[in-house]
Amino acid sequence: MYIKKFLLKTLYIFMGLSIIFNFNIIVFAVDDNYAWSTYNESMETSNNTSTAINTNPLNLQSDSAILIDQDSGQILYEHNIHEQLRPASVTKIMSILLIMEALDSDQITLNDKVPCSEKASSMGGSQIWLTTTETLTVNEMLKCMCVVSANDCTVAMAEYLCGSTEAFVDKMNQRAKELGMNDTCFKNCHGIDEDGHVTSAYDISIMSRELLKNHSTIKNYTTIWMDSIRGGKSELVNTNKLVRNYEGCTGLKTGSTSLALYNLSASATRNNLNLIAVIMKAPTTALRFSEAKALLDYGFSNYSSTDLATANDIVKTVSVEKGVENNINAVFSENRSCLISKGQESKISQQVNIPDSISAPISKGQKIGEINYYLDTNLVATVDIVSDRDVGKNNFMNMSAFIIKRWFSLLRG
Repeated sequence: MYIKKFLLKTLYIFMGLSIIFNFNIIVFAVDDNYAWSTYNESMETSNNTSTAINTNPLNLQSDSAILIDQDSGQILYEHNIHEQLRPASVTKIMSILLIMEALDSDQITLNDKVPCSEKASSMGGSQIWLTTTETLTVNEMLKCMCVVSANDCTVAMAEYLCGSTEAFVDKMNQRAKELGMNDTCFKNCHGIDEDGHVTSAYDISIMSRELLKNHSTIKNYTTIWMDSIRGGKSELVNTNKLVRNYEGCTGLKTGSTSLALYNLSASATRNNLNLIAVIMKAPTTALRFSEAKALLDYGFSNYSSTDLATANDIVKTVSVEKGVENNINAVFSENRSCLISKGQESKISQQVNIPDSISAPISKGQKIGEINYYLDTNLVATVDIVSDRDVGKNNFMNMSAFIIKRWFSLLRG
């Protein structure tokens, strides 16, 4: 009996110690995990939230977005701008850029007739159902690519320009590299989902800017809301709804697939301010348009474009020494504007660096000075000042000709 009681007491003590011991281990483990979780996960969430608040004040739901000034390329808003994502038909911006460059270099013309191969006619997705017996002009092909994102037309144009889509895609990647599109790898010319076919919002803004800034006639196509081809038998309605319902919209390109979700490069101009907004991987088509609008509205509400210089406007008259003429007009070499936050316009000042006189000979367009523009103390732009004409150096022959000319002029008087 005594032994039994002793054994029971010993068992109770052992069980109690085990429970206490195990409980302490559990508490320690939980505390350790909790502490680790608090420091790493909770703090990381806090930091991510803070970052999101700082970099995404518009609370965009799309995976990636950017807003830039088309003229300067300055980034005005960014959200995961270098994340590599599937571009879908936004890919066609690069295809269209190569077509426009071919037009500008006279490699092709808008009236060229473009045939349709078996490969082009068999393309899925967005298309106008080209047949192998049909030809369209480059003008019509561009219209179909820009308005309804026609994959068949894109392939036909790629083959027409480079002989094959493979060669055209090589050229796309080469051009992307030249433009500094380091997040981009093109696998096709149309944007249908393919592993490794990726780009970023930042890179899309680069090629969009290149297209709009240096090939502005593309807006003749990207601003079409409704049109037709085949003598009116095939109607075209723009996939970019902003063309119809956003003031100043100038384009540019939509894109969507089941994997890429909904993408958009949207451009607009108001009061001489040209903006490009890019949305990638929006959950819905409505959201890509509403978030592009939000970005553009943000830009137009917070920034303005202030004209600084107009090409060939006279800045001052400069005396010419030892020249056949006594003076020249010092003029602006280019048009120049400056993007600034609204309300800062009055803070722009200028510093003029132009001599009072200059020695001949002088060539038209020769730089003779410059004007620096400052916002407070920050240099925001420099514009060259050039001569508006040629002025030869004075010598015996031209002085004699000048005297004879004046003498005959006086005789006529």
